[in-house]
Amino acid sequence: QLVLAESGGGLVQPGGSLRLSCAASGRGLDLDTVAWFRQAPGKQREALACISIRGDLTKYADSVKGRFTISRDNALNTVYLQMNSLTPEDTADYYCASRRYPSSRAVCFMEEYEHDFWGQGTQVTVSS
Repeated sequence: QLVLAESGGGLVQPGGSLRLSCAASGRGLDLDTVAWFRQAPGKQREALACISIRGDLTKYADSVKGRFTISRDNALNTVYLQMNSLTPEDTADYYCASRRYPSSRAVCFMEEYEHDFWGQGTQVTVSS
């Protein structure tokens, strides 16, 4: 059974950066597409970015395009979300999610229902 664990959240000032990690245990992550989501208080969960199993395809929500970068290291069973130029509007709980998709096609998914495994989340607060 795959278990995902996010880390790297915390308090950061506006304009600052954080790198979130999504580490897998239980089995390898190399055949899973992975996505990052976030949920701010009182708001619906929002998809931010996704990455294909080999990292050759990435997608981003408009709200984070140009500021956030998703990447993966399959040897470490870890997916990252580098977040730059953070604003208070980025304050939320951040989650990673995966879907096993062993395909030669470069695909990734941005919808919640398309993912089978979820981490517990890590909190990000952007405030001065």
